[in-house]
Amino acid sequence: MGELMRSPRAGGAPAGSECAGRVAAGSESSVVVPSNDFAARVNRLEAQANAANASGRLAVTLCGIPLSNPVIPASGTFGYGYEFARIYNINMLGSFSFKGTTGEARFGNEQHRIAECTAGMINSVGLQNPGVAAVLSQELPALAEAGYTKPVLANVSGFSVAEYEHVSRALDAEPQVGWIELNVSCPNVHGGGLVFGQDPHEAARVVSAVKAATAKPVIVKLSPNVTDIAEIARACEASGADGLSLINTLLGERIDLRRRAPVIARTAGGFSGPAVFPIAVRMVDTVAQAVKIPVVGMGGVSSARNVIEMMMAGATAVQVGTANLVDPLASLAIVAELPAVMDHLGIAHLQEIIGAAHGERSPESV
Repeated sequence: MGELMRSPRAGGAPAGSECAGRVAAGSESSVVVPSNDFAARVNRLEAQANAANASGRLAVTLCGIPLSNPVIPASGTFGYGYEFARIYNINMLGSFSFKGTTGEARFGNEQHRIAECTAGMINSVGLQNPGVAAVLSQELPALAEAGYTKPVLANVSGFSVAEYEHVSRALDAEPQVGWIELNVSCPNVHGGGLVFGQDPHEAARVVSAVKAATAKPVIVKLSPNVTDIAEIARACEASGADGLSLINTLLGERIDLRRRAPVIARTAGGFSGPAVFPIAVRMVDTVAQAVKIPVVGMGGVSSARNVIEMMMAGATAVQVGTANLVDPLASLAIVAELPAVMDHLGIAHLQEIIGAAHGERSPESV
C-alpha cells in the first residue's frame, strides 16, 4: 500500500484521527487537542496492552528477532511511526513497517488516488516517499526522538534490481532497521514493465541481489495478483529469503457514475480492507504449507480474532493495514484485546497456535 498519511511536516493528525478531538484555534498550524473520552481510551488501551506484553503470552520470534506481540501496522498506513507516537506509545506494538521507500523521492500518482468501496478501499498513491537518503537523515531520527525503541521493518520498493539493491544497502547500516521488507509489486522498468512479484525468476533475482547487499533478515512481500502464489514463494525461499509477507493489495476499480469514468486517475488501484480477509487467509495458508520460512499475514485484519485466525493459518506475525486509517488506535486495541480472546479460546501462548489449522508447524525458521 502506498503513502496514505498526511505529511507530518504539514501539521495535523494521521488520517482517520478526526475522532481524536477538536482543532485548537489561534495558531498558524492546526493542533489537534484530544478529547477527554479519546484520552481515556488511549490510557485504558495502553494499560491493557502493557499488561498483555508483560505476560509473555503474546511473544513470538520473527526471523530471529523477538517480538513482544505479533501485531505490526502495515506499510503505507502508519507513516514513519512518529506520527502515531503523538497519539499513543507505539512501543506497545510488536513492530511496524514504514512506508515504501525508493532510491529517490517520488511525488506519487496524479489525483484521484483513493476510491471508497464496500468493506474496503482502493488506493493508487504511487509510492510517494522522500527517498532513502531523507529517510535515513530525517524520518528515522524523528522516530527515535519520538521514543520508539524497537526494531522496525523497512519496506523497500524499486523499479529495477539495482534500485532494490541500492536502497537495501543504504538501510543495512541503520540500527533501527530490524528487517528489510521487499515490496516486489513494482514493475521492472528495464524488463518490459513486468511486475517483479508476478514472475518467480524476476522475484528470485531481486531477493538474491538484496541478500548480497544486507545482513539483515529479508522478508519478501508477495502480490496476490498471480496465478500461483506458492510458486513465487518457493522461488523467493530458494533465493535466500528469510521470510515472506502477504498479501499485498488486490487490483480493483470503481466507476464514477456521473462522470462515466474510473474514479482512480490510473483506472485501477490496490483494493484492501475487511472484504479481502478470507482471500488473505487462504493465501497465507497456501504459502505457509509451501515453505519452511516464517510468514507474516496481512489483508483485511481488523480484530484480535482476525490475528488469531491468521496465525492458525500459518502466520508468525500479522500486519494491520486499512484498519489504522479508520481508527488510529486499531493496532493498539488489537494488542489490548488479544489476552481476553485467547482466554475465551483456551490459548495459553500465541506462538503455540502458529499453523494450528494444519497440525504442528515449526513457528520459526531462522
